[in-house]
Amino acid sequence: MKKRRLKKFCLSGFLLVMFAAWTVLVRFIDVQPIAPNDSQVGFASLNIFIHRLTGINMFLYDLTDFLGLIPIGFAFYFAIWGLLQLVKRKSIFKVDRNIILLGLFYVALFAVFLLFELYPINYRPLLIEGNLEASYPSSTTMLVVFVMLTASMQLKVRLNNSLMQKTASVLIYVFTAFMVVARLISGVHWFTDIVGGLLFSLGLAVMYSALTLKK
Repeated sequence: MKKRRLKKFCLSGFLLVMFAAWTVLVRFIDVQPIAPNDSQVGFASLNIFIHRLTGINMFLYDLTDFLGLIPIGFAFYFAIWGLLQLVKRKSIFKVDRNIILLGLFYVALFAVFLLFELYPINYRPLLIEGNLEASYPSSTTMLVVFVMLTASMQLKVRLNNSLMQKTASVLIYVFTAFMVVARLISGVHWFTDIVGGLLFSLGLAVMYSALTLKK
């Protein structure tokens, strides 16, 4: 078990370091004014090539925005679960450790989102309702990947039926993959935004998995 946990920590560290390195590269490599209002975007040649392949699909953009309510619903569900435990057990130290950790990771995810909103790396390929919006990393990708993967971990613990566990996991993985791919081909993000969101959210999810492994 210790070796398994160590491997997860190493993988998590690798993914988060890759995210940091990727962010620096996006900030400084092949930066060109390819976004609206001539705003600068890194890896411009790669990003514009993929963007021309996908084009812009506002239906997928609206759909993924709407379906983004699902991970938000899961996050609220586990937050309420923890709150009910706190009220019932009358001590935060008696709340399930994995629920407390999940709440802390939610806070970390939101903090990173807020950081990149305040200090944008680049902007979307199009104006949203006439506004230039921060694009890196893809917040939808971060939200969906982290919340849904950790939800799968929670359901494996809380569902007693193995068939229900497997079914829930498959549905979650399919939904998560669909959301990431659909967000990319909707054309509202650059390719590098999706990669950044994936690296960070996967790094957090693997770290959460390592911290919640049973001894």
